[in-house]
Amino acid sequence: MEAAELLRKYNIAAPRYTSYPTVPYWDSQNFDATQWKSRLVEAYCQYKDEGISLYIHLPFCESLCTYCGCNTRITKNHGAELPYIDALLKEWKMYCSLLGELPKIKEIHLGGGTPTFFSAANLKQLLRTIAGAAQFDEDAACSFEGHPDNTTFEHLQTLRNLGFKRLSLGIQDFDPKVQFMINRYQTPAQVEQITKLARELGYLSINFDLIYGLPGQNITGLTETIEETIAIKPDRIAFYSYAHVPWIKAGQRHFTESDIPQGDEKFALYSKGREMLVSAGYEEIGMDHFALKTDSLYVANEQGKLHRNFMGYTDQHTHILLGLGVSAISDCGTAFAQNAKTVEEYKNLIVSENLAVQKGHSLTDEDLYIRKHILDLMCQNNTCFTEDIPEEVIERLRPMINDRLVVIRNREVKIRPLGKSFLRNVCMALDERLWQKQPQTQLFSAAI
Repeated sequence: MEAAELLRKYNIAAPRYTSYPTVPYWDSQNFDATQWKSRLVEAYCQYKDEGISLYIHLPFCESLCTYCGCNTRITKNHGAELPYIDALLKEWKMYCSLLGELPKIKEIHLGGGTPTFFSAANLKQLLRTIAGAAQFDEDAACSFEGHPDNTTFEHLQTLRNLGFKRLSLGIQDFDPKVQFMINRYQTPAQVEQITKLARELGYLSINFDLIYGLPGQNITGLTETIEETIAIKPDRIAFYSYAHVPWIKAGQRHFTESDIPQGDEKFALYSKGREMLVSAGYEEIGMDHFALKTDSLYVANEQGKLHRNFMGYTDQHTHILLGLGVSAISDCGTAFAQNAKTVEEYKNLIVSENLAVQKGHSLTDEDLYIRKHILDLMCQNNTCFTEDIPEEVIERLRPMINDRLVVIRNREVKIRPLGKSFLRNVCMALDERLWQKQPQTQLFSAAI
């Protein structure tokens, strides 16, 4: 079957599987903060020696990027920085009190929003307080997201001095027409300069985010964007599909479906971008990610140590991920917890000396079993069952087996090279909660 036919067949709404169960299928009615605390403490007692991952959500942006699906607060008032930092530090203090000590941080990521909305001085205050008296451990994987339009030398220098060695820049597209449509502006020269400064300061891994399927995007413009990206040569590239979810993010109503590449046109964008990246020496990692062979993400993939959590793909594996800030999600292995989704709700809960947990899910034995297989597929492109593969899973995979996307040998499910483009579809075959309760409304973006 031709690639375009496969796209039409499998380009359905599908989760991205940063967790299992996916957030819409959490059993939050039977979950509260007390359960979360109990599960977290139990997990920490078992795994504290390995350290934790820490995600800090910094939601503020000066302007709205209309493609964005993240939890953001649009403001030009930088007076919002310190009150929010105070709330983050109170939340961290509550977690340290609950765990009985300052946890060892193995991985930390600043996401948003726009983390570089915050001044370098305020980020220093936040991070030095979280890390304790010393900077972050030399072996910790410390990374942050930056907007090319406002990431300064001071940001880069301050965070590098604290132990940060990884930088992710949100590029999306260099085509001025696309940038106008999505209200996101930066030039190749700006990005090249930031990348050069970061490398001179000792940053070891620089990632660019690129999106295909954006409004106004075409093959010519995307080709130029990829050529400019390859010339700068970031260590990693996240090349992922635009998720059109206007029923969730009102900013996406700035344009209509007629502005967005559809069907064969969108798949052609993906195919062209992927072909160019692979030809330039980038290795495909998991889903939507590419890395040079010198990058730690590639090394982790080769060594079978690639991991995936709510922050995406990582070369670090911890059983515990704590999320601080509005809408941040935590994971202790047997339970998930998500904070309140508005800044006001989040801050009010923290001020009242309560964790900001607003919803969550305690994983059942079946959830844990399925989660392992989905993680293995997402990270290793195969999974092995300890018992016979359930017949219903084989039947769901049957069309993909016939289309040579997947192969089953004995108790192993293995993704074929072409199947990497349909990884989300393969994982859906194992998603029992989705099959038990098919969504009545649109919950997820298209798979490709």
